[in-house]
Amino acid sequence: MKAISYRSYGGPEVLEYGEVRDPKVGPDSVLVKVRAAAVNPVDWKCREGHLDGLLEPVFPVVPGWDVAGVVVQPGASAPEFAVGDEVIGYVREDFLSRGTFAEYVAAPVRTLARKPRNLTFEEAAGLPLAGLTAYQVIDQALKVTEGDVVLVHAAAGGVGSIAVQLARHAGARVIGTASERNHDYLRELGAEPVTYGDGLVERVRALVEEGVDAAFDTIGGDTLKASAELLAPGGRLASIADGAVIGMGGHYCFVRPVAADLQRLSELAEQDVVTVHVDATFPLERAADAHRLSEEGRTRGKIVVTVD
Repeated sequence: MKAISYRSYGGPEVLEYGEVRDPKVGPDSVLVKVRAAAVNPVDWKCREGHLDGLLEPVFPVVPGWDVAGVVVQPGASAPEFAVGDEVIGYVREDFLSRGTFAEYVAAPVRTLARKPRNLTFEEAAGLPLAGLTAYQVIDQALKVTEGDVVLVHAAAGGVGSIAVQLARHAGARVIGTASERNHDYLRELGAEPVTYGDGLVERVRALVEEGVDAAFDTIGGDTLKASAELLAPGGRLASIADGAVIGMGGHYCFVRPVAADLQRLSELAEQDVVTVHVDATFPLERAADAHRLSEEGRTRGKIVVTVD
C-alpha cells in the first residue's frame, strides 16, 4: 500500500511517500480504509525523537494516530464492527510503527468508535486525539460543572477549541487564550478571549477578579505558572504539556484511546455540541507540508491529510 513513512528521526524531509507492507489484521483489530488522518503536534514530536524515551520506534515508522475511514475487514474476534462501517479512531499503540498516514491501517477495536454521521471524513479525522484529550481533561480530570469559570489555553487550537465547547456544554463560563486574530472565533465558540503573553494574569484578573475554578494548560512553563496563580481557592489545575503540574497539586494528563469516551464524543458531535474546524487539508503525498504547517503553531482547529 501507499503510505508516508520515515526511517530515522529528523525534520519533515525524512518523510517519504511510497510503498510499505500491507498491515496484518490481528484478532482484536479491523482493517480500515483510510479516508482522512489528522495531524497533531505529537506526530512531528515523535518524528523528531522527542518521545523516544516513551515509545519504541520500529522503523520504518508510519506516522499518525488520528483516522476516519471505512472498515473493510474485521478481525477474527472483533464483532463490534462490520464491513462498510464508517469509523473514527485514535489508533495509538505503545510503540511507533503502524500509523494512519497510509491507505490502510489495522486498528484495534479499543481505539475506535462510529463516525459521526453529520461530519465529513476530514472533520471526523480531527476529532479523536484532540477530542479525547479535551474530554478526558474537562470531564474527568477537572470535572467541570455548571457555574464553573474555566481558563483554557491555546483555545483556538485543535484541543483547546473542543475543550471550550465541552466546558460550555457543561454550563461553565470559559475564558480562552489566543492570538488576536482568533478572538472572533473564540467568541463564536462561546468563550471570552484574552491575548496570551506578558500581562496574561492581569488580563484574566480584569475579567474574573476572584480567579478561575479550573485551568487547562496546553503549553507548560510560564503558562502553567500563570494558570496556578490564577486559580481561586480550591481551584483545579490540569496540564497536557508540563509534568510540573503534579507538584502544584494538579493533574498531568496523557490522552488514552478509550472507545467509550470516543463514542461519547461522536454522539456529542451528532448533537452539534462539538464541531471540528478544519484549517487546511493536504493530499497524503504532501504530508511533509502538513507537518511543516503544524510546526508553525498557528493552526486554528485541525490540519488534515486526505487519502484518495
